[in-house]
Amino acid sequence: MNHQFSIREARSLVTDLSTPSPAIYWLDFLSSIFVGHIAFGAMARLSTFDLVWLEPPAIFWSVRVTLFILTAVCYMRAIMFIHELVHLPVKGFSIFRIAWNLLCGIPLLVPSFLYYPHVDHHRRKHYGTDKDGEYLSLSHEHPANSLVFVAVAAIVPLAAVIRFSIMTPLAWLIPGFQNWMERHASSMIIDIFYIRGDHGPNAQRNMRLQEICCFGWCLGFHCLWYSGDMNSTTPVLAYLLAVTLVLMNNIRTLGAHRWLGDGSELSFEEQLLDSVNYPHRPWITELWGPIGTRYHALHHLFPSMPYHNLGIAHRRLMAGLPKESIYRQTVRLSLISTIVALLRRASERKFELKEVANELHRHEQYGSDRRAA
Repeated sequence: MNHQFSIREARSLVTDLSTPSPAIYWLDFLSSIFVGHIAFGAMARLSTFDLVWLEPPAIFWSVRVTLFILTAVCYMRAIMFIHELVHLPVKGFSIFRIAWNLLCGIPLLVPSFLYYPHVDHHRRKHYGTDKDGEYLSLSHEHPANSLVFVAVAAIVPLAAVIRFSIMTPLAWLIPGFQNWMERHASSMIIDIFYIRGDHGPNAQRNMRLQEICCFGWCLGFHCLWYSGDMNSTTPVLAYLLAVTLVLMNNIRTLGAHRWLGDGSELSFEEQLLDSVNYPHRPWITELWGPIGTRYHALHHLFPSMPYHNLGIAHRRLMAGLPKESIYRQTVRLSLISTIVALLRRASERKFELKEVANELHRHEQYGSDRRAA
């Protein structure tokens, strides 16, 4: 029998860890985004460098692949600060939000307004329901759905370019289309049927301003490309990098939950058990789950806790909570094993549904034979 989880008991162990450190946020973000930009620039212009030691093809491609991996890791870390922006207090972090959008969100076409609906994922009555755009009932669906979720990484970057370079100016001209775009194409979610709600006038103004900036960025990129002032490989590398980033995030997302919900409302304990922590092997988990995202179950317990304190909080909870606490069941060692378990559950569910369908078919056939007789 599961131990009844006490949020008050857990909070008493970590109450001093709720204050974010601006210095850590600034240092971590700026170092990640600038190293990422420098690595991408070097990778894109590598063929123009007049260096003798780069001439052998094996060395040239080794250096380019290394720069590509470095760029992906740094950009992934910088982008994931968008998750923190939703939970950070307004006071003391206004300039940080502006800097994040100017240096990361807008150049990479992931402005912060796209993530405002994330708050629905943390509402207890919304989690796992059709009001949660970040949840799918994957354990109850065909395992191919999980694979498709990962595979859409190939088209997401193109969708982002279309959203800001084509749909945005169209929305300025067609008011009805603007309303549709805001509700159906302005959220960073995984449920394509999710409808974005109204997040207030401030969010509306931020959306407008960030849309203009993203459109201007796309326009400038296209002008440089068509004018010939841009290295011809840059768009290809940018697309491959974007696909890699989305792919990494989608795989991470598959392992962030167990996806046990069937669309109905879940209790607090069920939501906790449906989420996963990966505290072990930080040398690898921090690469695919940066900025606290590898502590997803803990984040659902304390959404406003800054990412840099999650590791400390997890160790305190593991040491201070009762041995039978269900919090211990949130810990997993491997992302791959969690995803494999998901696919296995979905596959077993598929066979169960098939057996039910066959049984119903047999009953229907039996009834038809009886009526014919």
